[in-house]
Amino acid sequence: MSYEKELTSADVKAKAKECGADIVGIAPMSRWEGTDKQHDPRYIFPGAKSMIVFGFRIPRGSLRGVEEGTHYLNYATMGYAALNSIYGPMVLWEMNRFMEDHGYEAVPMANVGGGEAVNPLTGNFRKGWSRPVRPGLPAPDVSVDFRVAAFLAGLGEFGYSRAFLTPEFGPRQRFAIMLTDAELEPDPIYAGKICDRCMECVKNCHGNAISPTETVKAVIGGVEVAWAKRDEMACSKAFREGGLNRELSPFDGNYPRKYGYGLAHEGSCGCIRACMVHLEERRKLTHGFREPFRQPGWKQWEVDHSKPYELPPEIREAYAGNIESQDAYTNYNIKSNYGTKAAAGLVQDNSSSGGVA
Repeated sequence: MSYEKELTSADVKAKAKECGADIVGIAPMSRWEGTDKQHDPRYIFPGAKSMIVFGFRIPRGSLRGVEEGTHYLNYATMGYAALNSIYGPMVLWEMNRFMEDHGYEAVPMANVGGGEAVNPLTGNFRKGWSRPVRPGLPAPDVSVDFRVAAFLAGLGEFGYSRAFLTPEFGPRQRFAIMLTDAELEPDPIYAGKICDRCMECVKNCHGNAISPTETVKAVIGGVEVAWAKRDEMACSKAFREGGLNRELSPFDGNYPRKYGYGLAHEGSCGCIRACMVHLEERRKLTHGFREPFRQPGWKQWEVDHSKPYELPPEIREAYAGNIESQDAYTNYNIKSNYGTKAAAGLVQDNSSSGGVA
């Protein structure tokens, strides 16, 4: 089969926007030169000439419930899982079809992770995890840093917290990647300045995970960049538990994990929310809103878990006779789910039939 028209960067970007990407950048694969082989996508697709990076905005409203302390599931789903595991892959599928229909191979990469030979949290190599299939190759899986990819594709810069900032949305986006053998005109590496080192991310991080004084420097795509030294374990603990002392979590027991992102109790208080508020107030972003995210005088609340919580009279009155413990809720869900499946014929009772479920 012959292909009369070669795709241009303009063609690819127009299709990506049509499919639902908010921002798109393109980089030549040569910009990965110097990257550690366990993080170098050229080992995934040696024939790739270009990398396309798609950005999808995090809905500002998905942060609203965490900001108010009244609804946590929305950020976990619409601000995380829906973008990384549902919406992003849908765009990648459509773009993959588009590239293949024009005769190009493409490797769609959603930001889901999980099988990396290098632990993405600690940066440690996982001994006994996997082994190279040939000498000189990295061990599977190669772990591609999506923020580095966005930087190489000219979409923005690293903020002081290492959150990735774009001129459109600040810290409010997530990314997907496509490697392709199409040779596309690249975008220049972003040369603007978004982060003004206001240190709001440091002040508002309830994991104390962002150093106010120590920085890490790196050369990416021939450009020297710097961000704060971070305590990734403290960041993870605070994010999952609502601060180092659970002061930002209103939950007294375990919160059910929804879509794998349910434990977002701290809600990126510093690196996303405080940063976003600062950039919006100073009109540093090209995408704006009619109303500010925070009203004047807003202060971050905290929850005291050192003493038991007593239900207020209005709750007792409104739910008289209908108050249950968390254990009752958990047990009900287990029994209810089993019962529903059994009723539908989806669960076979081995004790009576001797069969295999």
